Amino acid sequence: MDTLLLPEEDVKKLVSMDEAISAVESAFREKALGNVQMPPKVYLFYGSGDLRVMPCYIKTGEISSVKIVNVHPRNPEKGLPTVMAVIVLVDPETGFPKAVMGGTWITGIRTGAAGAVAAKYLARKNSRIVAFIGAGTQARMQFLGITRVIQSIREIRVFDIRPEAMKAFIQFIEAHAAAGLSLVSASSVKEAVEGADIIITTTPSRKPVVMSEWISDGVHFNCIGADAPGKQELDPMILKRASKIVVDDVEQAIHSGEINVPLSEGIIGASSIYGELGEIIAGMKKGRENDSEITIFSSTGLAIQDAAVANIVYENALKRGAGTRIRLVI
Repeated sequence: MDTLLLPEEDVKKLVSMDEAISAVESAFREKALGNVQMPPKVYLFYGSGDLRVMPCYIKTGEISSVKIVNVHPRNPEKGLPTVMAVIVLVDPETGFPKAVMGGTWITGIRTGAAGAVAAKYLARKNSRIVAFIGAGTQARMQFLGITRVIQSIREIRVFDIRPEAMKAFIQFIEAHAAAGLSLVSASSVKEAVEGADIIITTTPSRKPVVMSEWISDGVHFNCIGADAPGKQELDPMILKRASKIVVDDVEQAIHSGEINVPLSEGIIGASSIYGELGEIIAGMKKGRENDSEITIFSSTGLAIQDAAVANIVYENALKRGAGTRIRLVI
C-alpha cells in the first residue's frame, strides 16, 4: 500500500473555509457526544519556542491523525513561518499511514473555522463591528471564517504593534471582502475595541492587552492567542464580568487557554467555565441568550479539528488525483 504525500501547496487547494467550518463544527459535536479519543497535547519547550504533539481518533467516520506543530514567534526574522506543522492521517483499522501532509495551512484554517463556529453560537446575530487585536496570519483566517457565518458585519478595525502587519492585513481584506466594508487601522487597542460587537485576539501576549473598562456589555470575544501556559490577552476583570466563558476543551483551557493565568492566580475558579463549545453545538447547553451577555470563547486548538479537516483534504485529493504516492511502509 502507498501513502499519499501532500505538500503544503497542494493542501491549500484541497479545502475551503466552508468545508473547514462544517468539519470543525461536527468534530466539536462528536466530542460532546463522547465519540472521540483525544489525549492532552504534549509540549516540548525550547528557548525560542515550543513543539506540540496532538493525536486523536474520531470514532464517527473512523478518522484518526497525529500532528506535530511548533510555535516560534521569532521565526519570521529567519525567513520561516511562526507556525509549521505536519499531519499524519492514519487508518484506525490497521494503523497504516494513509497520508502525510503539510499541516500549517490546516492549522490556520481549522482555527479560523473554530472562531467562526464560536461566533455563530455566541455572538450577537446583528454584530456589525469586529475588532482584531493582532494582524498576523491567524487574524486573516479568523476574518475569512467569521465573515462566512455573520453576514451583518460592516466595519473591521485592526490594531497591531507592527504597522506593516496592519497594512498587510487591510490589504488582505480589500482583496477578499465585498465592497462596502469599512476598514479602520486603529492607533491603539482601546480605539480598536471600544464599541465593537466582536473582539478577536490573536497575539502571543503574556499580559493583558484588552482592558475591561474599554468594552461594553454584549460583546463577544474569540481569544485565539493564549494557547500555552502563561499566555493571556484579556484583563481578568473581563472574565469576571462574562456571562459565559466557553472553551474548546476544559482540561486544555485550564492549563493553556485564556483562563490559565487568572485560574492559577485565584482570580476566577474552574466553576467560572460555562462549558465546552461542543456542548452548545450538540444542544446540551444554551449559547447566547440575550444581547447584553458578555461571551468569551477560549481556543486552545484541538487535535480533532486537525483530523476532521485533514480527512477532507485527503478525500478531495483522492477525487482530484492530487499528491504523490510513496511506499513509506514496507
